[in-house]
Amino acid sequence: MKYLFLFVFCFCCSSAALMGQQAGWGNWKIWGDQGNGMYVNPVIPSDYSDIDCIRVGEDYYAISSTFQFSPGMTLLHSKDLVNWEICCNIVEDLTQIGDALNWTVMDRYARGIWAGTLRHHNGRFYLYFGTPDEGFFMTSSVRPEGPWEPLTPLMREAGWDDCTVMWDEDGKAYFVGTHFADGYKTYLFEMSPDGKSIDRESAVLINEGNGREASKLIKAGEWYYLVFSEYKPGIGRYVMAKRSRKLVGPYKEEKQLALPSCEAMEPNQGGIVEGKDGNWYFLTHHGSGDWSGRIVSLLPVTWVEGWPIIGEVLPQQIGTMVWSGKMPYEYEEKLTLKRSDDFDEARLAPQWQWNYQPRKDFFSLSERLGWLRLKAYRPLETNNLMKAGNTLTQRTFRKETNEVTIRLDISEMVDGQKNGLCHFSSEHSAIGIVKEKGVCYLEYRKNGKITKGNPIHSRYVWFSSQWGLDGKSRYYYSVDGDNFIPFGEDYQLVWGNYRGDRIGIYCFNDESDGGAVDVDYFHYR
Repeated sequence: MKYLFLFVFCFCCSSAALMGQQAGWGNWKIWGDQGNGMYVNPVIPSDYSDIDCIRVGEDYYAISSTFQFSPGMTLLHSKDLVNWEICCNIVEDLTQIGDALNWTVMDRYARGIWAGTLRHHNGRFYLYFGTPDEGFFMTSSVRPEGPWEPLTPLMREAGWDDCTVMWDEDGKAYFVGTHFADGYKTYLFEMSPDGKSIDRESAVLINEGNGREASKLIKAGEWYYLVFSEYKPGIGRYVMAKRSRKLVGPYKEEKQLALPSCEAMEPNQGGIVEGKDGNWYFLTHHGSGDWSGRIVSLLPVTWVEGWPIIGEVLPQQIGTMVWSGKMPYEYEEKLTLKRSDDFDEARLAPQWQWNYQPRKDFFSLSERLGWLRLKAYRPLETNNLMKAGNTLTQRTFRKETNEVTIRLDISEMVDGQKNGLCHFSSEHSAIGIVKEKGVCYLEYRKNGKITKGNPIHSRYVWFSSQWGLDGKSRYYYSVDGDNFIPFGEDYQLVWGNYRGDRIGIYCFNDESDGGAVDVDYFHYR
């Protein structure tokens, strides 16, 4: 009965707050920095899942999980917690984790790099993360943009996730991990001062049950807090905390910090951080089963009787979702998440990630300056985009209008080759070119269903995808860059493998390792 009351109360109160700022989940016409000293959630209307956040001096940094995409674990940077830029992707080579993440195997959809924790200690940045199959790993760097050290395995064992770490004031280091395969039991381990090994024999059980995960250790005043999310069927997922006067525990006191805010898609996993203004904030993801994935919002944190209450504090001293607030800090330069690319740099821009570790000799930014050259080779399964290597992707955004346009030079295509513009998650669609018996044809694909179009005789071809807040994409093509013609069916972007929709550029050949396509630009308006 207690949880039923919480759910009903959550729905009514949060709905009122929601309707005051937005028309409903996913229907936001405005978001982020409003330019008037206020911000509106979400602050990032895109799939930046499994957030953790820290402040180092005047700068904020956050990480987001990347699953099978390479390079892995995206690092974001901000000056105000609202406007963000991509700093880098930390894990350059996923084969350090295991061969299943390589283009030769491609067997880690919904797995790979899950949630992690970001910390700064003694002038060095530390990243810890888990994969559900391979275990826990860490790396570190003096500078956030790298170079980051090669991965160090901490625990080679399946069934663990959502780790966090802390160095105590006496210099001792501790690691926390959740054994989800054994009833979501969370253990605290002693860790070496350099952060590169843990003592399995030192394990102390500090939390368990009810899908408890997403652990984060923080300290405020005299208290250590284990902040985590909990799930109850019929209620939803919400944020909890346990606290102790000592880092090693015992963590006997426990409190729910926020309601599930189910109609706001359960803001639950993130990082609690003290701002430069002296206030506290919770940078969190929310969203589940939705094509846009788990988007990012910023909620205020109010300390009530020694507990960090998240969002609007209700009379019952529990928090609920809020959709707007005062900017934590006014910074002149407004950082942005880069999307478009003219491929003029020597390295791929940080918004790009390959679907699995790529075959490095089969793409180039130097063979034709100002162009990205993708070289075709056989997929692991014939005519299966999800088993084709060297597909270059980035996150899509849930905004009122989205238009992506690419320009391709298809003059180096050979028979059996397919390339173009795609959307994918658990399902996929694409508009592209296929070459058969010396002739190039237009092609639309939706999963395994192929629709063949007219012959294309021009050297250059443009492809475009357009979608709005509803996530319904419409594909277009052009042979002159001015006149765009619709082709194929409308496609509903989808959620799958714990990910929202991705947009990408693909290139493979069902008949041989041969042929290439040059990409002049990718423009995201």
